[in-house]
Amino acid sequence: KHERPDIVHAHNIFPLISPSLYSAAAAAHVPVVQTLHNFRLACPQAMFLRNGRHCEDCLGHMPWRAVVHGCYRGSRAQTLVVAGMLQTHRALGTWRQRVARYIALNAFGRDKLLQAGLPPDRISIRGNFCAAPQPLPGPRHGLCFVGRLGAEKGVNVLAQAMALMGATTPNPTLHVIGEGPEAAALLGQPGITLHGAQSPAAVMQAMQRAVAVVIPSIAQESMSRVLVEAYAAGTPVIASRAGALTELVLQGRTGFTVPVGDAQALAERLVWALQHPAEMALMGEQARAVHRQHYTPERAYERLMEIYADARRSA
Repeated sequence: KHERPDIVHAHNIFPLISPSLYSAAAAAHVPVVQTLHNFRLACPQAMFLRNGRHCEDCLGHMPWRAVVHGCYRGSRAQTLVVAGMLQTHRALGTWRQRVARYIALNAFGRDKLLQAGLPPDRISIRGNFCAAPQPLPGPRHGLCFVGRLGAEKGVNVLAQAMALMGATTPNPTLHVIGEGPEAAALLGQPGITLHGAQSPAAVMQAMQRAVAVVIPSIAQESMSRVLVEAYAAGTPVIASRAGALTELVLQGRTGFTVPVGDAQALAERLVWALQHPAEMALMGEQARAVHRQHYTPERAYERLMEIYADARRSA
């Protein structure tokens, strides 16, 4: 009432704000745009991950299976609260009626939202973005991982792959940027240097110096910002076929994908990358071209204004 906005743009509202935001906006006759960075509306755990494995038991169904398994924070009680909220607002029609436009980050995310029952005419696509840095001179060396050191990011798979590489490849190097509970899996392993949390500028420089950025996630990625940053740095990505990564990594053009959780396949692909720097450099150029076409701030702004205009027309 005080601000009189034209649009309310929601991101991750759970658990503190809750869907009451949508009702308040509706009462003020303000259209809501909701970016869905994960799969919370279809999965109480939000990542289609249970016990380290891909799980879509709740997709398109009542989320009672998540309660049985305690998928949210390992607690049946907490999962019951989240699942109850999701089902209540499905019954009330909140997801179908109170949001003027949903923003999926890519086609994979859109398809999962459709399977979850969201209206297809209200789902738009707009990916993550970042600005491109100035190129760094000099040759590239080693590999780079950036992200939370959690089980869902495939840290244990990466540790196994590096151990396999060490048995066949002289002095493989991996620079790890990030913090998290699985750091111990990498600590002290030959060839791996843990840098902890770093500034965005330092992260970008590390990517620019690497032969490849590694994204070995086991969770269904909605859209990795790390991938967008790697493309901006002109660095190919070697990733697991987890969620949208299969769509976003152009096989043999901007990098490679390997089966989820397959440390041997990952090790073989990383060895190839280190042994073929010229080919990887060409892929890096193609990755940079993809960034210029799809993931710049200018393109993201243009697309966002289109979505806002659609939301206002439909209000």
